[in-house]
Amino acid sequence: MDAPFAETLEAGARALGVELPGPAREQLARYADRLLAWNRKVNLTAITDPAELAEKHLVDSLALVPEVGGAATLLDVGSGAGLPGIPLAIALPSLEVTCCDTVAKKVAFVKAVAAELDLRVRGVAVRAGGDPEREGLPRAEVVVSRAFADPGRWLPLAVRYLAPGGRVLATLGREADEVALREAAAGAGLALVALRRFALPVSGAQRAVATFRRQD
Repeated sequence: MDAPFAETLEAGARALGVELPGPAREQLARYADRLLAWNRKVNLTAITDPAELAEKHLVDSLALVPEVGGAATLLDVGSGAGLPGIPLAIALPSLEVTCCDTVAKKVAFVKAVAAELDLRVRGVAVRAGGDPEREGLPRAEVVVSRAFADPGRWLPLAVRYLAPGGRVLATLGREADEVALREAAAGAGLALVALRRFALPVSGAQRAVATFRRQD
């Protein structure tokens, strides 16, 4: 990876207050390098500029560290090339991550890069339809997806993979509406417990992450 990649990654982590462990920067760079290399043969990402990839894939994933921190397990549904699961596994080495996707070639990439970087990441080629036992997927302390833009569709599915006491995360754009999120959560038997808004440090793109827990 080039200097703009490293500078964007460093600036992003600093702006978000995310502390990366010793080997994390090198691992993130190696992950990005392998992502672009595989992308020449397998459609993994439309973003090929290293600095843009650093911000819109890696920094955007690392922004979830405050919501994920302290959890032991995470399920990333529709993870594609392992986003946000792999960057989170790099930033939080004790986290056990399962990435699932319907496209076998994308899961093959996740497995290969996880083995190369010695990450606690498992890849599963399956469509998450709400039946974790049949699908071979875990019930996790954190359930997240970047593939679902509509909380009304995401939350009823995600709750089926939630371990007791766990939390569901929804990654959102600038349109995040707290009232709509509370309504969607109630329909899935969840409660909105936090909504954090932030901006990506280089592009200024507006983002939000909502955290949900089961209603008591």
